[in-house]
Amino acid sequence: MDSVPILLVTANVGSIFDDPTDLLKIWIAEFLSKISNMDVKFIAVHCQEVGGKKYEKSMKHVDSFVKTLLNSNELKSFNKVCVFLDEDFSSVQHFTALGSLYFVHETVDASIWNFKESKFVPLAEKQVYSGNIEAVPIKEKAKFPQHFFPECKWSRKGYMRTRWSIFGTIFDLINIHLFHDASNLVAMTTYPSVYSKNRKYALEHTLQRFHNDQYENVPYFVFGDFNFRTDTKGVINKLTDGLIKSRIQNTKNNDQTKLQYTNEENVILSIGKKEFSHSDHENMFLDYNWLRSFDKEIDAFKDILAEFPLVFAPSYPFEEQVSKANSYMPTRCPAWCDRVLLSHSAKEIIKVDHPVEYGLLGPNTCMGDHKVIPVFSLALLDCCWMAFCTIKGFQRTDCVLSRHGIKSRQQGELTELLIHPVNRKFLTFTQVFTPNPEMYRAYEEMKKAAECKD
Repeated sequence: MDSVPILLVTANVGSIFDDPTDLLKIWIAEFLSKISNMDVKFIAVHCQEVGGKKYEKSMKHVDSFVKTLLNSNELKSFNKVCVFLDEDFSSVQHFTALGSLYFVHETVDASIWNFKESKFVPLAEKQVYSGNIEAVPIKEKAKFPQHFFPECKWSRKGYMRTRWSIFGTIFDLINIHLFHDASNLVAMTTYPSVYSKNRKYALEHTLQRFHNDQYENVPYFVFGDFNFRTDTKGVINKLTDGLIKSRIQNTKNNDQTKLQYTNEENVILSIGKKEFSHSDHENMFLDYNWLRSFDKEIDAFKDILAEFPLVFAPSYPFEEQVSKANSYMPTRCPAWCDRVLLSHSAKEIIKVDHPVEYGLLGPNTCMGDHKVIPVFSLALLDCCWMAFCTIKGFQRTDCVLSRHGIKSRQQGELTELLIHPVNRKFLTFTQVFTPNPEMYRAYEEMKKAAECKD
């Protein structure tokens, strides 16, 4: 096949495990309905807060959640499955509550990287790693240390990485959960806030670690709950222009202290530690275009990370009541917390002429406080080898070798060498994994043409 359609999904599932009777079932039904209407061959689902916010009580529901997905008709043609569930909340040093679920279609040739042995290994039919998964070698996982966010309680935040080879194209998939804003009152004092700075530091640390570790640098997709928040100070200034500010002090409990902004008659905006309530809250934030200019946290990573156009409503914080699926909770300023980002090198393995769907799953369905974010894209998995050409004056250029022939930006002498576009290792044609006969014929024809010119 020329390309392999893939589905990348990020979902903070904390709410649904706290309500297994309703929300969990609704979430599964909405997700499977989406799958049934898509022609995808590789599915990656990155979950955060697996087991719920009250994980000591709700972790027991995770097993049935996974079994329901694995036994569903919608996923029956995905005969290779790999699931990682970090569930051991007794391990304070390591627990992240991250869950990474991967479904590979029966027509797809896939292998997964063993970080301990530094090699790709075959993917078994169904592999489910749960509980304490520290020793599992086909994933890399880390919890962010306490000093990354000293102002907050040490919480289950971290990342999990897997490395894949799909028809010879290699890339990393990174599940990540960054720190939240503990208090609106703190977040509004300055921009970037202390919370924003902590998130920036943790993400920089993670990406630098991948770049500098002993493993080869490959394209990557990082998707999860980044907890990116809007410029709270800027949003409040816009919403309260011309209003009168007053402070409602609670001498017994500072957590109950709040700020109110009023006109001559009514309270327009109330801000508390966990309160962000506008008098026209629903209409103000469902019409979100004005808010996008305050989505700034990703700007610090523009040189490292890319993102598809952001054309959907903020993914957080939605009401957790089934009857209020389209409403935001008056607790935080709505923000695009849940994102799918990619390295600039990853853009080279995506089919650019195919439309990409990037948006909310279940916009009219209660999916918990975070809406699910799916990305549907096509990765270039057939044109994955590049011929190496030598140009007069010792200049070099790359030309793509595909089943449709070899294309070069410049004319040059084709040699016996091929180079992988990702890891830049030189290979002879016989070393190419599963060489396509049509590719080989194209290679031979180009080689003969070069010899005739001599």
